[in-house]
Amino acid sequence: MINKTHIEHLVIAIILQLVLIPFVGVFSGGLFAIVLLLGREIAQHEYKLALYRGWTWGQTMPVKWYEGLTTGWSTDSILDIVIPMIGCLIVYGISLWTI
Repeated sequence: MINKTHIEHLVIAIILQLVLIPFVGVFSGGLFAIVLLLGREIAQHEYKLALYRGWTWGQTMPVKWYEGLTTGWSTDSILDIVIPMIGCLIVYGISLWTI
């Protein structure tokens, strides 16, 4: 089910894509927005995993370099990426029809 964060990520991604159009184009702007949100989601997983393992500020995080990408993905976190991706693809598709 779609929740508030999915809509927020969708709006952020589309705004980023539209702002970047004059500089890098529609496709690259959308790609940048999605990669930014993906990096944020991966960092969030790393942080949660480190806290689960007893990490506190000032220590080195006890998380391997790949664990943020391979661990902790729920349906909610996947939709935080997929819904904005679909939104950016729709903007890209509309731009193909209007040019």
